[in-house]
Amino acid sequence: MSTSEVSNNAVIYTKVFETGLPVINEHFKVVERKINISSTKLEKDEILVKNLYISLDLFILTRMKSSDVKNYLGLFPIGSVLESGCISVVVKSNNDQWKEGDLYSGTSGWEEYTIISPEAAKQALPFKQYLKNSLDNGIPLSYSLGILGMPGMTAYVGLDMIGKPKKGETIFISTAAGGVGQVVGQIAKLKGLKVVGSTGNDTKVNYLINELKFDHAINYKKVDIGQALKEICPEGIDIFFDSVNGETLDKVLPNLNEDARVISCGMTSQYNSESVYGIKNLAMIIPKSILIQGFIVFRHYDKYHDSFQKDMLQWLKEGKLKYKENIIDGIENAPQGFLDLYNSKGFGKYAVKVSDL
Repeated sequence: MSTSEVSNNAVIYTKVFETGLPVINEHFKVVERKINISSTKLEKDEILVKNLYISLDLFILTRMKSSDVKNYLGLFPIGSVLESGCISVVVKSNNDQWKEGDLYSGTSGWEEYTIISPEAAKQALPFKQYLKNSLDNGIPLSYSLGILGMPGMTAYVGLDMIGKPKKGETIFISTAAGGVGQVVGQIAKLKGLKVVGSTGNDTKVNYLINELKFDHAINYKKVDIGQALKEICPEGIDIFFDSVNGETLDKVLPNLNEDARVISCGMTSQYNSESVYGIKNLAMIIPKSILIQGFIVFRHYDKYHDSFQKDMLQWLKEGKLKYKENIIDGIENAPQGFLDLYNSKGFGKYAVKVSDL
């Protein structure tokens, strides 16, 4: 263990904002810091980790922005290090269940090194073996922030628990080329569904059709979603995996069948909106007996996590699943990467590579 100081640069939340997107160096910024690992004091059951990959997720915006759309975790405190899901390696431990070199998967800071609380360390214990299994099977560690992590499990749980898919049904997926949507579509294909997705440019449309084998994909910026779905799905839609809400949900509702299920995964159209969009076609849910249900995936880990890991690892090994990532190099580029995610500069699962294992 090094006795000298090493870099521990971090992204700090500096100012609440109400409209638009955060501005680098005004609302969040990179701060240069150092840490001496050998002299860092750990309380009982704490561990110190070196962060390898940091997840970038749209919902983080709701923890930075003062608005009517609240995150269930609340706003970040001013002056705090931003947080999200991370893949890390233990470099120092005062916890009998964690040793130096163990892999950690859980919430951590947007920084190079983080002290993990006893509670977080305990919650992360089951994931040590999953990370080892991934490495043993030649699967990139970064996948544990994506297809084998929260986005993948969001797709798996939402589709099973709320969607209840049946062979021959039709599913429509918004934000279909994103970290969650691309997984939803592939699982739905494996279960024998007709899969239709929407996305924001023709490159993503081609990816969905040619690489992921969606039955149809549309560029929502070029067509009217409601009319396009009417033509593509004359039989109607049985499941809508909705990450957008707002006008998209409004235009999908008339195309839903009786007893359709709407999986409300996110509301990206509302995260950066000055006013909440009023759904005009909501009355259709009564005569059609449409279910609209949201969920917090972490509340279902105990029930689903073992089957999720087993199924996803098997499908990956068999080549039945593909996954596109957008990896940004360096903690100093995390703020711009987050803005690029929101502005759809690339596609796939966004993550920051902070360090090598």
